[in-house]
Order: sequence, then C-alpha cells, then structure tokens
Amino acid sequence: MAQKPLRLLVCGDVEGKFDVLFNRIRAIQKKSGDFDLLLCVGNFFGSTPDAEWEEYKTGIKKAPIQTYVLGANNQETVKYFQEADGCELAENITYLGRKGIFTGSSGLQIVYLSGTESLNEPVPGYSFSPKDVSSLKTMLCSTSQFKGIDILLTSPWPKYVGNFGNSSGEVDTKKCGSALISSLATGLKPRYHFAALEKSYYERLPYRNHVVLQENAQHATRFIALANVGNPEKKKYLYAFSIVPMKLMDAAELVKQPPDVTENPYRKSGKEASLGKEIPAPEEESACQFFFDLNEKQGRKRSSMGRESKASPHAKQPRKPPQPPGPCWFCLASPEVEKHLVVNVGTHCYLALAKGGLSDDHVLILPIGHYQSVVELSAEVVEEVEKYKDTLKCFFKSKGKRCVLFERNYKSHHLQLQVIPVPLSCCATDDIKDAFITQAQEQQIELLEIPEHSDIKQIAQPGAAYFYVEFDTGEKLFHRIKKNFPLQFGREVLASEAILNIPNKSDWRQCQISKEEEETLARRFRKDFEPFDFTLDD
Repeated sequence: MAQKPLRLLVCGDVEGKFDVLFNRIRAIQKKSGDFDLLLCVGNFFGSTPDAEWEEYKTGIKKAPIQTYVLGANNQETVKYFQEADGCELAENITYLGRKGIFTGSSGLQIVYLSGTESLNEPVPGYSFSPKDVSSLKTMLCSTSQFKGIDILLTSPWPKYVGNFGNSSGEVDTKKCGSALISSLATGLKPRYHFAALEKSYYERLPYRNHVVLQENAQHATRFIALANVGNPEKKKYLYAFSIVPMKLMDAAELVKQPPDVTENPYRKSGKEASLGKEIPAPEEESACQFFFDLNEKQGRKRSSMGRESKASPHAKQPRKPPQPPGPCWFCLASPEVEKHLVVNVGTHCYLALAKGGLSDDHVLILPIGHYQSVVELSAEVVEEVEKYKDTLKCFFKSKGKRCVLFERNYKSHHLQLQVIPVPLSCCATDDIKDAFITQAQEQQIELLEIPEHSDIKQIAQPGAAYFYVEFDTGEKLFHRIKKNFPLQFGREVLASEAILNIPNKSDWRQCQISKEEEETLARRFRKDFEPFDFTLDD
C-alpha cells in the first residue's frame, strides 16, 4: 500500500503579519482541504507593535495549523526566543530552536538552522557559526547509511545557489547569502531547501547531488526562496507541496532525475564539478568536537566528549566524585543506600537491582558520585555508563532478552538509568517503540526521535527536565518536559499489554518484596552476571 503523502505549507518572512498569514491559510484550507504543517523561515516577528502577537500569545486567537518557526535574525527579535533549544510560543506555534533535527512520527526529517551567518566570537544570539554547521553535518553525515534529508530550513539563502541555474532575478547569489549554508546544503543533500530574508521569490531548477558517470545516482534538490507576507508586489510568500518521507520511498523512485535538472551550484565549474570539487566555505572547526550542541551558551565551547582529557606527563589523582548537598538514596557512599541491592561496582558507576522492579532482573545503572542526570556526567563517567549499557545488552541477549533503557530527569535528584529486559519472544523492538509513541500521543506527550549516533548529553542542557527511552537498536525517543509529566510513564508503557502484559506492576510501590527476597534475587543476578563482568578485567 502506497504511503499517503504529507501536505505541507512553507512561508517566507511573516514580519508580524500574523492575521494576514493565517487568514490566507484558512482560505486555502477551506478550498483545498487541511494541510499537516506550516513551516516558517526568515523573520517571523517584525518591527510592528506587539498587539497582534499578544492575541495569539494569550489564546484570544489561534493559528489554524500546527506551525513551526525559525528563530531571530536580528537583535530586535531575540527577546521572543528565550529558549535556545526551542519552545512553544503560543498555541499551535512552536519555535524549533537554534539548530537541530525535527523528525515527525511519519519519519519526515527536517533539519533547521536559525539566524544569520557570523564568523566572529562570541556568536550573537541571532546568528550561527562555522561550528554550528559542522555539528549538523557531522551528526547526520557520519554514518555510511546517510543518503540525505527531506527538508532543510534556513533563513539566509545559500551563496552561489544561482550557479548553473535559472535567473534569480534581482538577487545576486554570488554576493548575497551564506557560504556556510552552501556547505551545509552540500553535505546534507536536502530534497527541499527553503529560505527567505531577500523579499524575493525564487524557485531554482532542481540540481543533482552526484557527479554524472562517476557516482551512483542520488535524489535531486529543489531550492525555494520565499518573499515576505503581504508584500505589495504580490510576490509568492506561501508554498504548498506534498512529500513522502524519503525513508519510506522506493530507492529507484527517489533517485529519478527531473528533466530540467542542473549541475550542483556549489561545485565551481563544469570541469571541477566532474571532479566533485566544492566551493570552499569559511573554515569550520573540527566537527567531532562540537556536534549536535543545541544548547551551547554564547562564547563557550563544549566538547562532544565532555571535559578535556589531554595527556599529561604527570599522572592525575582520581577526581573525587561530586557530593550531594544532603541525604541521597543513591550515592554509593551514603548510609541511605540499600547496599544489599547493589550487584556490581565499577570505577565510576554501579549496578543495583531496582526496588519494586518490573522483573527479577530489572536493574539500574547509577553513578557512584552525585550527578542529577546524564547531561551532567563527566567524560569518564559517560564512558563507563556506555560500557555498562553494552555489557547488559550482551548479558540479556544471552538470556533470550532485549533491554529497554530510560531516564526521567524530573522530580529526581540522582541519575537512575532504568534497564528493563524484555523477552525476545514477547515483541520486536519496533513494537516496543510503537507502544511508547502510541501511549505518548494518548497523553499528549511529544516524543521526538533522535539520531542513533547522538546522545542526550548533546541535546539537553544541564538542569533541563526531560524523559528519554533507548532501544537495543540504539534508536532513542526524547521528550523535553515543560510542565507536568507522569512519573511512572516509562514503567506504564513497558508494563502494558502491548509489551510485558503486567499492568498491575506499573507502580513500583505495588511490587515491593521482603529484604530476604531482594537479597536472594541480588545473589542470583551477581552469579549470572559474573561471566560478563568487565570490572574483573581491571
């Protein structure tokens, strides 16, 4: 059965003319039926008074379609985008964030980059830098399976986009636009790339992403620049199209070349294009050091590997683990810890049976020192957490089980990574993933899929409340908690009929057993786990 295409609308600079835009969309939907999403590039807010926006912000008026917008392009509008990693601005209107990936439940993959280009440090709050572009490219392009993305959203045009193509009108693409965005578009190979800011409409002829006769055929890219809402020249500011996510398309259908396809505009000339040479962009910092850092504060660099670990001629003394401000049930040195539940101790982390577990081998990975969440872990602790995760996957696989891992950084004080085994005969990973998505939708919880090779430390800033679940395939679903969140959500999904079918165990307090029974289970786990215990090798 063919996948039903998504119907999308994309808009150029709104500049505060919300009524004009949304009235136009209501008219379109009345005539042509409902669309799934509205994506806005360019300046969403303008220099006009805020009276019109206040009506949407307070709920007096409501956008007629789920709307996603890019952030500020100037200092004047930074005030509207207080959270760097995105937030809801008004009902049905969401700010995507400074940069990142939005993956819909349909599998549609949208990459976004807010702001204008800046080569200066510190980077202003309305700009992006070379390392921002590097981070996006590395996050996606580092896997051999990467073929491209569905949609790229930027506010500035890419420099040189007019090369080999149809006329871009009054906009000189050799002087106007961002070379960094040209570099980004080259690496990400979007099927559609939208931009604005130039108050002009330009639909470039599609261009190819491969070198003819030298590389396998790849899909073409369509670049569309949109004008500003309500412009007196009546230039096109709203673009409607249908799209099937590329991950759901037949490979042969995806790479079909349009009859009017041109050379890639970001390769210098015909001869150099045949050699695959790209127009150089401003120097980008080492991408592996700054990938997927959606919440980076201005003027500060955060390594993807945590703190620096440069070699030193003098051996360093082990760092003392962070201490809690008060009593903690999970700091290993704390008298409050129920030590009979501890089943394995490493250098920085330990394993303990979950109290009131969903199964007899439901375990927790916990840091020995006091850390509130994965986001706050130091590099050496992260490394050992990953080692425990890999070891537990092997351990449970030997027992005919796959493990599901989740963390809830909300109303908790010490990191607890819950690891729950699910029998292979019970259900497939996709079934478990679908159960989480379905129950999240029922409770109006937005679970976003994040790339397998990224981790939570790279997409949530310290102190931010969140929930995430990780499957044995490496796939992850993430929810940024803004207000309230059901404390037992992870357990409820796993205990449901769709997975373990033990709904009576969704609350751990209903599953408590005696200390003697806990001790018996702990002894059994230690014995079974011993052949896999990597701490014995140290």
